[in-house]
Amino acid sequence: MKAAVYRRYGGADVVSCQDVPTPVPRDDEVLVRVRAATVGVVDSLARRGAPFYARAHFGLRRPRFPVLGSDFAGEVAAVGRSVSGFGAGEAVFGTCAPRFGAHAEYVCLPGDGALAAMPAGVSFAEAAALVDGTALCFLRDQARLRAGQAVLVNGASGAVGTAAVQLARYFGATVTGVCSGANGALVRSLGAEAVIDYGQADFARDGRSYDMIFDAAGRSSFLHCRAALRPEGVYLTTAASLAILLQMGWTGVFGGRKAVVAFTGLRPAGDKRRDLAFIRELAEASALAGVVDADYPLARIGDAYARVDAGHKKGNVVVTMTGAP
Repeated sequence: MKAAVYRRYGGADVVSCQDVPTPVPRDDEVLVRVRAATVGVVDSLARRGAPFYARAHFGLRRPRFPVLGSDFAGEVAAVGRSVSGFGAGEAVFGTCAPRFGAHAEYVCLPGDGALAAMPAGVSFAEAAALVDGTALCFLRDQARLRAGQAVLVNGASGAVGTAAVQLARYFGATVTGVCSGANGALVRSLGAEAVIDYGQADFARDGRSYDMIFDAAGRSSFLHCRAALRPEGVYLTTAASLAILLQMGWTGVFGGRKAVVAFTGLRPAGDKRRDLAFIRELAEASALAGVVDADYPLARIGDAYARVDAGHKKGNVVVTMTGAP
């Protein structure tokens, strides 16, 4: 099979499309023919081996996972003898996280892994773009978002941000999105009632306040945003750091405004499966759409990484395998 392989850390040019053995499913595994997979920020970080402490997972001196990619959509190619619930030819979507391997024509997952029937009426690329449950985990599980709350999403036009805007709207919140001026129309179309151009104004210093600030871009901080939070407001960030971990500890003890970070990729597979089922329901009800910025064939995965590294994508960058619609 074809796979995007890298053997050393570096830029987009360290990844190339190569022939590798097709995995064979064990008795408790499902073999999926991958039709589309996202190329995300985590893949980019793993490719670079950054930050350095993350190499404890990625591999200290050289990559531990030569084939990256976590979120995908495709078709069941084969199932192990002890697996039930899936059949050959079934359209599915899911994730390998916290492991990798989806930037390939085939990938194996445990039969009880994070895999579910794909939403009807969407393409493989759109389904792959729906998989990431980061926004759902933060808004619903960590912050317990309620109808009527005011939510600001920083990085509202990115992969996590576009999902967050839609989900916050679905849960009944009033949504403000922060993005570049060029992406304002997209963010409004997803459900934001107000949009702030980060190049023109500092959302944390304009006098408005929010019940929740979700820093989906991971580029602000709790201390910078604190004044824009209401007395019981919550700041959530996707960027793990020593500072946010310490702030999460003391704000959790002393009450008032809180800081929250979560490692959503480390959730149990059962939780991810339930999230996929919920995401499928929302997608089929037209309440949640996978936003695809660009779609590259697997052979051009270097271009896909360059697009991600540039930091200006809208939604998700996707690679598709030969023959995927």
